Amino acid sequence: MRFSFFSALLLFCISCTSSTPDNPEKPDVPSDTTEAVTPVFAKGADISWVTEMEAKGYKFYNAAGEERECTALLKELGFNAVRYRVWVNPANGYCNAEDVLKKALRAQALGMKIMIDFHYSDSWADPGKQPVPAAWKGYNPAEMAEAVASHTTEMLQLLKSNRVEVTWVQVGNEVTNGMLWETGRVSGSNIRNFGAYFTAGYDAVKSVYPEALVVLHIDNGWKASTVQWFFNLMKAYNVTYDVAGLSLYPSYWDKEIGGYPDWKTKTQQFVEQVKTFKSLYGKPVLLAEFGMPASQPEETKEALQYILEHTKNYDFFGGVFYWEPESERLRNGYDYGAFADGRPTAALDAFK
Repeated sequence: MRFSFFSALLLFCISCTSSTPDNPEKPDVPSDTTEAVTPVFAKGADISWVTEMEAKGYKFYNAAGEERECTALLKELGFNAVRYRVWVNPANGYCNAEDVLKKALRAQALGMKIMIDFHYSDSWADPGKQPVPAAWKGYNPAEMAEAVASHTTEMLQLLKSNRVEVTWVQVGNEVTNGMLWETGRVSGSNIRNFGAYFTAGYDAVKSVYPEALVVLHIDNGWKASTVQWFFNLMKAYNVTYDVAGLSLYPSYWDKEIGGYPDWKTKTQQFVEQVKTFKSLYGKPVLLAEFGMPASQPEETKEALQYILEHTKNYDFFGGVFYWEPESERLRNGYDYGAFADGRPTAALDAFK
């Protein structure tokens, strides 16, 4: 049974210390919760590549070979939510404000819930790189926070003025090591800058969509040491968020073994982290990104079914977003999607 409520602690309230090491000892974090409504259990996908793929002439088909627009195809497969990344000024125009609006209007017309994922970059931002947009270079921390707020507000206001409803908003993408480097790196005194940037984004979201859930997203959601180190820092620096977003890629290519590791270990650890997170922080959790090798559709289905089955009684688990399932190696070079020749594989049967 899925419940309609997250148990969530909406504010962290402890004093900031005057100096905090890069890897402080983990403080005791009591469980303290309030109620926050979640409108839907997300069976979702990030399909931000879709308009670029369409422009290249790629098409999508259902199992019967009937052509479908990708968003509509996902709904046909049992998806009820989509996620779109936002870049500030991308070189090719894809994932800018106008492109995101175009995709969001499709989802809105289909009655699907929408997550907006702000990278605060002109291109990819992740734990290994968090580049400052070209137009923001040279900004001091106060100016950077203002830029975050303005960019967030403008994008969301564009969506709202076009009657697009937004359910979740990520302020930063996989910000395990911070964002907007170097001033926003989660290290030393810059942790405070990161907190200020995230808060600027959080406040901007609430000013446009007061009911939207703001997601704080990191990678390696299976790894207890990383998850607890990061969210204890957020506790210590009074960083307010609504939902923890975690990534899980349980079977990346391993050079040492010359193959893909078994999905079970990290997937089981992820499920345990969801449960532990509730007890430590009282916050709801989303699987904001999930992916497995395209060559392993049956194993991928098993992994997704395991997650869905073992979290089905967790009212604090808000759903799963598959990262770019429509992608294929021969189409755009990405090997962890869930399509073959423009058709969904058995991997996505878990969402039916």
